[in-house]
Amino acid sequence: MYNQIVMEELKEFERKKLNNIENLSKDIVLKKAGIDFLKNTSKYNYTYNFTWMGVPIIQVPQDMIAMQEIIWEVKPDLIIETGIAHGGSLIFYASLLEMIGKGEIVGIDIDIRDHNREVIENHPMFKRIKLIEGPSTSENVLNQVENIVEKNQKVLVSLDSDHTHDHVLKELVSYSKFVSQNSYVVVFDTAIEDMPEDFFSNKNWGKGNNPKTAVWEFLKNNDKFVIDKNIENKLLITVAPDGYLKRIK
Repeated sequence: MYNQIVMEELKEFERKKLNNIENLSKDIVLKKAGIDFLKNTSKYNYTYNFTWMGVPIIQVPQDMIAMQEIIWEVKPDLIIETGIAHGGSLIFYASLLEMIGKGEIVGIDIDIRDHNREVIENHPMFKRIKLIEGPSTSENVLNQVENIVEKNQKVLVSLDSDHTHDHVLKELVSYSKFVSQNSYVVVFDTAIEDMPEDFFSNKNWGKGNNPKTAVWEFLKNNDKFVIDKNIENKLLITVAPDGYLKRIK
């Protein structure tokens, strides 16, 4: 009887949570506030101000929470990340895998700087990390990844390297095939599309040429993935709107 009461309470809690998220999705003022937050804090390099286990992690905390939820739900055997910067995300994902008790992460970057490599390789979580240096969409790198991916593994992918439309689209086409059913490919910095026209005047990407436009193009020709809108709706502040792609078949 006690267990039944607990189960009913948990179901009710989940129902209320989903209702809250649904209501948040309709709140235009709050959604705009989330975009404004990203825009207004960028001048302070907000995403550069956090670390995970002593290593800089260039993410907003809300997206870190979302990734934690996904990793706990999927319990992947392998996480593939393109674009590792200082390595904070690698350490973050590896620490979650350590708590789950299985899995490894492959970090790919066109240029792994010596000082970043040294920090990553000397970190306690490095035991669950493999590094590959080279262009993420090159034949050489993709062959190395294919050799690591094993049959029937649960695989999760995080894309966070060059933010141009063409590059991200190539990554999506190349790496989505590794993602297992009910897992995700997460495309970061899709929020570039939501920023003002001249916001990235000194970059190779901007409005109309960014990860979000690549996601839209990718989904035109791929029905195996859908945007998990519930994630961004509950986060409100996220650099990855339309970027949480769940494989459904």
